[in-house]
Amino acid sequence: MSLLSRLPQLVIYGIISGSIISLGAIGLSLTYGILNFSNFAHGDIMALGAFLALAFLLLLRGLGMSENIFYPLSFGLPMVISFLLAMAATAGIAIFIDRILYSRLRKTGPVTLLVAAVGVAFFLRNIIQFIWGPQPQYYIKEIQIAWKIPFLGIRIKPDEIFIIIVAALLVVFLHLFLQKTRMGKAMRASADNITLARVCGINTERVIMWTWGIGTALAAAGGILAGIENKFITPNFGWDMLLPIFAAVILGGVGSPYGALLGGMVIGLSGELSTLFISTAYKPAVAFIIMVVMLLIRPRGILGGK
Repeated sequence: MSLLSRLPQLVIYGIISGSIISLGAIGLSLTYGILNFSNFAHGDIMALGAFLALAFLLLLRGLGMSENIFYPLSFGLPMVISFLLAMAATAGIAIFIDRILYSRLRKTGPVTLLVAAVGVAFFLRNIIQFIWGPQPQYYIKEIQIAWKIPFLGIRIKPDEIFIIIVAALLVVFLHLFLQKTRMGKAMRASADNITLARVCGINTERVIMWTWGIGTALAAAGGILAGIENKFITPNFGWDMLLPIFAAVILGGVGSPYGALLGGMVIGLSGELSTLFISTAYKPAVAFIIMVVMLLIRPRGILGGK
């Protein structure tokens, strides 16, 4: 198969991968923009969301909920409900961690917060492994047949179309929330200058709570969609996602949700397109190289401020 004939298929894979990375990167960028805090536990938050969805899925199956699939998808109503419950539960857990840990350390400086985040990451990873074990866990074990798109020479599974649509809808909802709601405007004001926002009467503690909730809910969604795409999840997959997520945030501009979206797509597409020239084993290195080059050439990122 020629390089040119493989290109459309790799672009589709890149969009799917970029959609998942973007959801994680947007949440991380929101957290950094308002709290000036590099949350190294963000990848494990994604894994937590994925495993919580598995727990809810098994619970609903145990309660006898119908497994009739939403044709042509490979899953049905239990998975959809588990998706929403896991997003909410992950947001609640993240807010709880902030209340009992991060909120007490904010005045100590970003280095202390970073070390605390690394500790939270190890804690979450080990809790996941203690409960579910180190072996892969599956949402759906059935093999799904890909659709062939005439004239384009690409194949795509219905589940992959679902991933792209859900990611796009979540981004649109976030955009509308930030632009049209009072809390969204307060979040944007706090990201510009949290001290000035506080002086102007904005309840910044409430803004921080919303930031944690939205950012980690999006991370959970990304983790669940990654599980749907890969068909399995492991306790370490959140750690594996951390480098491309940070690369996307740095590429797009730290603190810019729209930059994180752009960066996630670039990282996803570049990783897949790189397989035209190098082995797939080196895909993680592509994100690292892009991150280093961006730091050298334009440290503030594509859409980042000065």
